[in-house]
Amino acid sequence: MTTNDDLTTPTQRGVSWDANGLATVTVFSASARSVSVCTLDPIDPTWVLSETALHRVGDEWTAPVPDLKPHGLYALRADGTTGAFSPDALLLDPYATAVTHFGHDWQSVALMPDPFDWQETSRPLTPRDRVVIYEAHVKGLTYTHPDVPAEIRGSYAALGHPAIIDHLTGLGVTTLELLPIHAYASEPRLRALGLVNYWGYNTVGFFAPHPRYASPAAQASGPAAIIEELKTAIRELHRAGIQVVLDVVYNHTAEGRNGPLIHFRGLDEATYYRRDKRGRYIDTTGCGNTVNFGEVAPQQLVMDSLRHWVSEYQIDGFRFDLAATLGRDTQTHFDPEHPLLTAITTDPALADTIMIAEPWDVGIGGWQSGSFHKPWREWNDHYRDNARTFWLSDTAAERRQGHVRGAVGKLAHSLAGSAQDFARERGPLASINFVTAHDGFTLADLVTYSTKHNIGNGEGNRDGTENNHSFNFGVDGPTTDPEIIRDRHRAARNLMATLVFSAGTPMITAGDETLRTQRGNNNGYCHDSALTWINWNIDDASRDFRKTVSHLLQLRAENPALRPIRFGVHDTETPSASEMEWFNTEGHNMSIDDWNRTGVRTLQYFSSSTPEFEQHNQTLTIIHGSESDVTVVLPHPAGVTSYRLAWDSSWERPQDTDTEWPPGAHVRITGMSVLLLIALP
Repeated sequence: MTTNDDLTTPTQRGVSWDANGLATVTVFSASARSVSVCTLDPIDPTWVLSETALHRVGDEWTAPVPDLKPHGLYALRADGTTGAFSPDALLLDPYATAVTHFGHDWQSVALMPDPFDWQETSRPLTPRDRVVIYEAHVKGLTYTHPDVPAEIRGSYAALGHPAIIDHLTGLGVTTLELLPIHAYASEPRLRALGLVNYWGYNTVGFFAPHPRYASPAAQASGPAAIIEELKTAIRELHRAGIQVVLDVVYNHTAEGRNGPLIHFRGLDEATYYRRDKRGRYIDTTGCGNTVNFGEVAPQQLVMDSLRHWVSEYQIDGFRFDLAATLGRDTQTHFDPEHPLLTAITTDPALADTIMIAEPWDVGIGGWQSGSFHKPWREWNDHYRDNARTFWLSDTAAERRQGHVRGAVGKLAHSLAGSAQDFARERGPLASINFVTAHDGFTLADLVTYSTKHNIGNGEGNRDGTENNHSFNFGVDGPTTDPEIIRDRHRAARNLMATLVFSAGTPMITAGDETLRTQRGNNNGYCHDSALTWINWNIDDASRDFRKTVSHLLQLRAENPALRPIRFGVHDTETPSASEMEWFNTEGHNMSIDDWNRTGVRTLQYFSSSTPEFEQHNQTLTIIHGSESDVTVVLPHPAGVTSYRLAWDSSWERPQDTDTEWPPGAHVRITGMSVLLLIALP
């Protein structure tokens, strides 16, 4: 296996240009007997205009290609004795920085580096504790927005439009995480059903932006215009202080198990894909063609790709799909010190870049939550399930049985930053807390459907998880019953407040702030339609919820006690590690019996910041997870003289209030509520 030092040196693969504009093409293939470059006709890219043989140097093939001109189309051909070599097939260059498509085939585009005017903008170095992630799809976020000009809706250009930027900044998010924008293809199976791969987790090009996300004008002008449009959007987001993180898919490609010959299979299947001794694919991704990160070349490709997106596009970070696959060694065992995982977080070219792991795959030993090393951050599925269970599954159980078996301990663990799941040196911000993501129910559907409704996906409702921890509050689907609607909206507010008030890094799914629905579909990956786009034509309840989300994020920003950077140590003052105390309904410290007794559904969580960069701050969060009202006695932490009510989830919209209570006050809490109180000295 390669060492970390090997990965910090960029390769020179793909197309490079000398001072006279002469192109040289370099391709990796350890298994080929011959590799050549074909220049293609721009009108009919299946027509080869010229072919240049590359010369072998070790495991690389390279040569000048005089016929390859800037903006010209080209393809690779390779021949060999083993694997999937097809000498007549026209293959995509894995290192192509721009691609185009003809029918369902993809072609590489030769582009010379083109300086872009960043207008003195730079990557916003948002403090780690202030990061609030907003996960969105380029088209889904922008396609129906009435204030975005029709000719750019659904495009890169729309991302940088003031209407979208104003929404993001007004909401209070700091970091836009985009679902894949690497060039990708829809699977033949989906196309046969009249569907598409909407999410984009099916990469064909790791260095090229997906061309169909550009505006029609940019597409008509060609790949250089597409790249400029994307860079312009990133520049304008940066100008507004918004970071841009890309969801990247390196674990498998669009070639599929028996899919089209695109690049890796035709160039060097033995190196790029995991196979057993009989040549059969080893599948740890569920997609059939797992990339083999026990080999050097795939590791180098990932590092070269990441450096390209940071240097050329000023990208602020990456979320790695099925990141456990990237850490599997030659024997397919996961290693948290895998050279690739280490290089990603230590390469100087990627300094100050956010790195987020989806810490699992579907292979043996694939669930690796908490196993990645600092400074990796991880999606926290425990957090998701704990929050949903407390507010939804347990509520359903209480209605069925008249009581709840679950206690508050798991939710408290999540509120405090999931210290049991992450090494102490990593701190609570290693946890990417989320209640929803692109994959699964939307927030509105979590509180509207108890079962998934995926019939439109063409798989007989068999796809999508059954483990949703959702609750419909009495009717599955839409209803006009005002009591059910009230309960659903309060549950949504409770889930959002829990997310925002928890230690860790919160992630909100685009559209949840306006209660977007997918009509019960919890696997919308194959629908490019109104089902998956954000509906900006919202009702009063959705407007109130958007105001609530914005208010909650403002409270998080104003109160450092809610966003500790480090885990505290008992009897030791740790800078930027909030000191946490837990109280029961009587205002006494939680006892072992309180923590373990089933049916305990009320908790008071006192957090006191240990100042390092900001003023001292103290908050009290009250969680009440039963539908019956309860009276709590406010606790007496040292130095607190009163509590000011900042927010109550019984409010349908934010309210101005001057309500204050002294420690020891008896406060009536309505059923199923979250309250935030600011502790005053």
